[in-house]
Amino acid sequence: MAQRGVTTLGLQLKPVIALDYFDRNTAEEIDHVRYTMNLQGGIAFGMNVRVGVTNMISFETGIGQIQRRYSFRIVNDTSGFDATGTMKYVGYEMPIMGLVFIRLGERAWMNTALGASMDFYPSDAEGFMADAAGRARIFRKNWAQGGVIGNIGVEYRTYKSGTFYLGATYHRPFNDMAVADMTWTYRGPPAISTHTVRTTLNGSYLTVDLRYYFHEDPARRKAPRTK
Repeated sequence: MAQRGVTTLGLQLKPVIALDYFDRNTAEEIDHVRYTMNLQGGIAFGMNVRVGVTNMISFETGIGQIQRRYSFRIVNDTSGFDATGTMKYVGYEMPIMGLVFIRLGERAWMNTALGASMDFYPSDAEGFMADAAGRARIFRKNWAQGGVIGNIGVEYRTYKSGTFYLGATYHRPFNDMAVADMTWTYRGPPAISTHTVRTTLNGSYLTVDLRYYFHEDPARRKAPRTK
């Protein structure tokens, strides 16, 4: 099925895959207290619009939300304190990509894509440990920033039921996404004291992409009427 002259709407669901290679765990140690924070996964979802330029080249844009799920841990070898907590950080993305297709069969196509994304972070986030002895806060560095996005996948195009897509996407912000503070409160003796460390989160992630594109017929030019 040709893509030239076709503009179609798609829906997508993208589970985030937590791999240290793409988003390295952050760790700090001060006065025998170890602080770690790492990406545990998440979910991204949204909609996109694809515009076919030729049968082999298309452009795509859209809007989506991503929910990153982080865990943090604070360990004090001296006092025996060891606790963990979780938190969620929400962002929004508006990507624009160029896609190149390779035909695999009558209805099966493979694509590679590269583009840029404008990322938005509406607010900060905070998480607590069960006994309230530790907490973590994520502060956005900018409310909007750019990033690069790459994608590869395969799709199956039906004649009347739309297109089904399976692929993977790598997203990397141009700069660090946020700053994270992890705080531990030691409740004596001899006195209550608070210890805080600061680290950065780069925000890179890898997803498995599940998409569905609604069926659209190619736009056809109407022949001029003759009188």
